Amino acid sequence: MEDFIELRKQKLQALKDKNIDPYGGKFVRTGNIKQYVDNFSENTEVSVAGRLMTYRGHGKAVFCDIHDFTGKIQIYVRKDKIGDEQFEVFKCVDIGDILGVKGAIFKTHTGEITILVTEFTVLSKALRTLPEKWHGLQDIETRYRQRYLDLISNKEVRDIFVKRAKIISTMRRLLDGDGFVEVETPMMQSLPGGANAKPFITHHSALDIDLYLRIAPELFLKRLLVGGFERVYEINRNFRNEGISRVHNPEFTMLEVYAAFENCEYMMNLTEHLITTIAKEVTGEMKVRHEGDVEVDFSTPWKRETFYGIIKSHAGVDLSNEPKENYPAIAKKLNVHLEKDFSAMDILDEIFKNHVEKKLIQPTFVTDYPLEMCPLAKAKKGVTGIADRFELFINGMEIANAYSELNDPAEQHKRFVEQLSNDHTGAKTVDEDYVHALEHGMPPAGGLGIGIDRLVMMLTGKDSIREVILFPQLRPQSV
Repeated sequence: MEDFIELRKQKLQALKDKNIDPYGGKFVRTGNIKQYVDNFSENTEVSVAGRLMTYRGHGKAVFCDIHDFTGKIQIYVRKDKIGDEQFEVFKCVDIGDILGVKGAIFKTHTGEITILVTEFTVLSKALRTLPEKWHGLQDIETRYRQRYLDLISNKEVRDIFVKRAKIISTMRRLLDGDGFVEVETPMMQSLPGGANAKPFITHHSALDIDLYLRIAPELFLKRLLVGGFERVYEINRNFRNEGISRVHNPEFTMLEVYAAFENCEYMMNLTEHLITTIAKEVTGEMKVRHEGDVEVDFSTPWKRETFYGIIKSHAGVDLSNEPKENYPAIAKKLNVHLEKDFSAMDILDEIFKNHVEKKLIQPTFVTDYPLEMCPLAKAKKGVTGIADRFELFINGMEIANAYSELNDPAEQHKRFVEQLSNDHTGAKTVDEDYVHALEHGMPPAGGLGIGIDRLVMMLTGKDSIREVILFPQLRPQSV
């Protein structure tokens, strides 16, 4: 590798010796490569720029492929066309260099669209070579650590992130069109809230206080409902100091939506509408194939199952009226591993994860969770101990969570106190400011959170969250 770098450095110096800036400035393009490939017109004069990806020399002529973000095109560099001096300059060009070229477009006798170069400009000299067989970079470690090489080498990877951008922009357009207002809330908070997760802690020097990177924006968004906003959403970055896995990254993106005077049922319909519309508009398909020959069908209506009912269906136990003290023995019979500090609700959650979650391949709303699992949700009217809540599962993974928001300040304070004994966030105090806000009156409302990274996974057929995050968190490389 060092020999290759040294050779390229020599070519870099050769360019400088010819008074050529190897890291040129602005280059005016007449269009992108895809335009000229899709709308071929013989002898049109074009000016394009891109990265050199192949180099085939034939004496006094060279054929190369250059790629821009939209596609690739062949260029034909002839000594008699650009002159001896410029042809010598072109000998300093390598695969990986970024060039600007001008010339007339034509088709070769094999029918390949090609630019006959009359002028070229070196815009960036690459000192390192592309990975061997750049057209199929497969090494997972390299792909994630050096995502720029992955994007150069694999068009399908670039396509994933273009789709991701379209998914988010479509989401915004749909919500904006439905009267929602996009807002921003603090990413550094004095108390972690809105979810049960371990936070990252930082220190603010000027104030001399510890702060938490947010684990969820929920409590701030609901303060906005108190303040008179009726329909708000935030596409937010959250941080949870927990494990890394196929479906978890410590920094991730969520959509959170709140609508005053609505409820959980409204949010269920909104979720179905958002995801199916995005699937149609962005992917053009209602069925997406995943690894293991699994096909997810987003066609509506989606299944709706109750929490206890679906456990009974898949685990064969009816826990709806089972005393909590029996949960450990039942879990043991179901081969569910339990930690010493697991509460009854933790055990229930583990039974669900082990025996139900992975089986929910097609979009399924699971409703009617135990109220103890939902400290921020309203109780379902007419049903003791049940929350007006749902979670959406697709391909064995939770995608969304929603409920009718609890707006009774006394009940909220009571729930917060109860939660402290089983809180993984490290919180040692109730968020009294949030309770104080509720005491000013928050309208009844529905709230929804959708995991955007996981939604992108579902709509692109990817089964690892690292495939849909440009720069996923990784362990440091060993020396």
